[in-house]
Amino acid sequence: MSPLTITGRDTTTGPVVEVVGDLDYAHATTLRQQVERLTLRPGQHLVVDLTSLKFCDSTGITALLAARQHAQAAGADIVLSGVPTNTLRILTIVGLDRVFTIRPDTTPA
Repeated sequence: MSPLTITGRDTTTGPVVEVVGDLDYAHATTLRQQVERLTLRPGQHLVVDLTSLKFCDSTGITALLAARQHAQAAGADIVLSGVPTNTLRILTIVGLDRVFTIRPDTTPA
């Protein structure tokens, strides 16, 4: 298991949260808590950068859905960027590729 590291930065379009390591049962709460502390404004984009994600289980997926709910409640959008192939496969199988905006990198669109 890889420890989870979450870092954030602000951009002109909204915050970027970088997730590094394992987003699993032992660590998913950390992501949820950090995202819940973000102040989002209508029209912003919360970008969750998963480029360095090593592993994601169902609780990690649930944390991503909670981040989406937090963004929507604020009138903001959420973008998952740099989603690893194995995680993208899971998101696609369960239909979440139609729920999340998924981009190859954090470059604003």
